[in-house]
Amino acid sequence: MKTSRSPRRRAREFAVQGLYQLLLTGGDPRDVARQMAESEGFGRGDQPMFERLWAGTVAARAELDALLAVYLDRAPAALSPIEHAILLLGAYELQAMIETPYRVVINEAVELAKVYGGTDGHKYVNGVLDKLAAQLRRPEIEAARLARAAT
Repeated sequence: MKTSRSPRRRAREFAVQGLYQLLLTGGDPRDVARQMAESEGFGRGDQPMFERLWAGTVAARAELDALLAVYLDRAPAALSPIEHAILLLGAYELQAMIETPYRVVINEAVELAKVYGGTDGHKYVNGVLDKLAAQLRRPEIEAARLARAAT
């Protein structure tokens, strides 16, 4: 990882890497979290944020998959594991971390997909999370729209 990445971006990267591993192996989330914590560069990340992202996404995975499924063109299990991991993380942030603006959540997910995902995976991630944000963050999106209209 580049040293220029913010601690929050690093937390997201480690959470996505862990989710990817979990999706592939079906291992114990505690073991995967320990492996992530032992990874090079983990100490430069926002550890409380990683813990919140990890615990929340793992605990709500079935619910998050159900939220995402409405906007997917295939079953969540048929997604590329890395894009699935990024979508799960983005869905969790949109749902549970309302202190993070929805545009930041989507942008961070798109950036992760550009680095780790397939060629056009970032476009897919962007489209799905944009639609999910419209559902989960309607008041925030409406307030932003009204603010733009007022200027």
